[in-house]
Amino acid sequence: MAANDKGSILQFAPFQSLVDEGFWHRLSSLKLNELGIDDSPIPITGFFAPCAHSQVSNHLTLLSESLPSEVSSESSAPLTTKGNRNRCSVPGILYNTNTVESFHALDKLSLLKSEAKKIWEDILSGKAIEDSSVLARFLLISFADLKKWNFHYWFAFPALVLNPPATVVELKPASHWFNLEEAESVSSSFAQWRSSNLTSDIPFFLVNIDSSSQASIKHLRDFEACQNNGEKLLFGFYDPCHLPNNPGWPLRNFLALIYSRWNLKSVNFLCYRENRGFADLTLSLVGKALIDDTQGFRDQQCMPNVVGWELNRGKKCHKSINLAKSMDPTRLAISAADLNLRLMRWRALPSLNINILSSLKCLLLGAGTLGCQVARMLMAWGIRKITLVDSGRVAMSNPLRQSLYTMEDCLNGGDFKAEAAVKSLNRIFPAMEAEGVVISIPMPGHPVSDNEAASMLDDCRRLDDLINSHDAVFLLTDTRESRWLPTLLCANTNKVTITAALGFDSFLVMRHGAGPSGSCHDSTSQTNIANLSLNAANTKQRLGCYFCNDVVAPIDSTANRTLDQQCTVTRPGLAPIASAIAVELLVGILHHPEGIYAECELSNSGASEQPLGILPHQIRGSLSQFSQMTLVGRSSNTCTACSSLVVSEYRNRGMDFILQAINHPTYLEDLTGLTELMKSTSSFQLDWDNYTDGSGDDDDGCIEI
Repeated sequence: MAANDKGSILQFAPFQSLVDEGFWHRLSSLKLNELGIDDSPIPITGFFAPCAHSQVSNHLTLLSESLPSEVSSESSAPLTTKGNRNRCSVPGILYNTNTVESFHALDKLSLLKSEAKKIWEDILSGKAIEDSSVLARFLLISFADLKKWNFHYWFAFPALVLNPPATVVELKPASHWFNLEEAESVSSSFAQWRSSNLTSDIPFFLVNIDSSSQASIKHLRDFEACQNNGEKLLFGFYDPCHLPNNPGWPLRNFLALIYSRWNLKSVNFLCYRENRGFADLTLSLVGKALIDDTQGFRDQQCMPNVVGWELNRGKKCHKSINLAKSMDPTRLAISAADLNLRLMRWRALPSLNINILSSLKCLLLGAGTLGCQVARMLMAWGIRKITLVDSGRVAMSNPLRQSLYTMEDCLNGGDFKAEAAVKSLNRIFPAMEAEGVVISIPMPGHPVSDNEAASMLDDCRRLDDLINSHDAVFLLTDTRESRWLPTLLCANTNKVTITAALGFDSFLVMRHGAGPSGSCHDSTSQTNIANLSLNAANTKQRLGCYFCNDVVAPIDSTANRTLDQQCTVTRPGLAPIASAIAVELLVGILHHPEGIYAECELSNSGASEQPLGILPHQIRGSLSQFSQMTLVGRSSNTCTACSSLVVSEYRNRGMDFILQAINHPTYLEDLTGLTELMKSTSSFQLDWDNYTDGSGDDDDGCIEI
């Protein structure tokens, strides 16, 4: 600061602008659909807030709602919600030209003076005292090249010039200016002022401190009542600037108002700044501004000089931005859809790997109640590549429970679920890379004739190709036997596999363990898709699959069943719960350093070291008890789906093995030894009457499933 005998010349930190992409998108829509070649000025609204960080200033921001919803010959200002403490509304004007030549030819000095005149007239009329936001009035000129999506723009923040300039003495942190009792009262008063919907977004105000050190925040219109009672009086404003030695730009017109309305030549001002929503008196500044007789302010017919065009990297020139990629509505949708995930990375989950989610390919076997919900949850987590497999059609009873379908999908016999679901996903989010595949999943216990064998084997090969080309597989089908072949194929290729199954009021969600030939890995490697398919040997017993606890092979579960037994009759709230848990389990696997090989963590095992929490093996829940528990089950050497014997037999015999397993119900039991196990079990004769464990106590050991 330049010094003189009355202190240093008061220098102000310039306002900085920030334009959200949504503003340009909204302006483009207005230009194309309503304005046409009309280049009349448009009233807009900008937003700013007090500085909230010691290293970063706040900007004057334009959002999509900064523009009016409709533009007519009698344009009105945009409708904005009052009472938002983080968005003080200030009026502005937009001049959007039709050509780039017109943009460059605009008389910028004349436009700046025109807006400054409005501020000056509001000061003289008293409007600025009733609505102080007009002191921060701004101007924006722009040209929108909608063919190339180039936008040229320039902001001005008109400021009335005091001549000679004001000087400042005793500029210091507010915590050094107030005594302890005053500081506590000031902080408390600001907390009330900022929490009230009536005052939180009023950017200019009075801070009155009485003789007992009690502070109160008052409107500018209360100045006369505060000036002659011997109390301390400060003129406060929301300061967007963070600098320790300079007040923000809004103080310029505030001083012009104070001098011209009340003829004050010595002004104590408060630059109000915050930290986490509360007054930060260490960051806030208090100073005394000294104003000499200023030329132009005495003669109200003559407007003072004005400055205010924003500099671009220190130069007096306009800014340009190209939004050719992001201005496409689909790309804007992508940006908006990922906003929640990107905000997670700020604080809550810095380790969130958005790239691995966006590149993941998920295969959903079943497009019913579970499939629809899982697809929606995957979309919310930023997963964009989804394939749905189902051979059924949308029935009239489906849309109420299966969220991707409407009654239109049920007409004329019903659309295929897989195809209707893909259409719905693309309507919800056009950037989805979704595919629907209509095939039937071959099932044990559902034998096929010689004429049907070729078609069935084609479905098997297609299913195998789909599993090989995806990174994660969800088993979401209605019957137990329909999960057998996908479980075998996933175990063979060592894919991340999630099963979700529903009862009437209970559910099971589980992750399958690694396949028998890929149950070890390099634990020092980072989580990525490639790591989820490594092959090696493991010294630990694998986690089990959906069939590892069975002592019988899967059979036809729909034969000789009544309608309520054939349909998936469940409480409506069950599927969304199970689906959400299934997707969260997948995200947990992807972010665990061990990936598919991660050991089970139970809910009572203490705090997890992973940012997303524990990674269980099985989650079983009951709506009737509103309860949930985590369990672990190890792989079985006699499993009909993932045991080494079954996987090896499939690799050796291929489709012949599949055909035999489907057509001969006892084949899998004979192969895995379950038949012999059942025979040996039935031969035991236990004399329960003579049994004793010798202790008389109950066995309270733990059992793993």
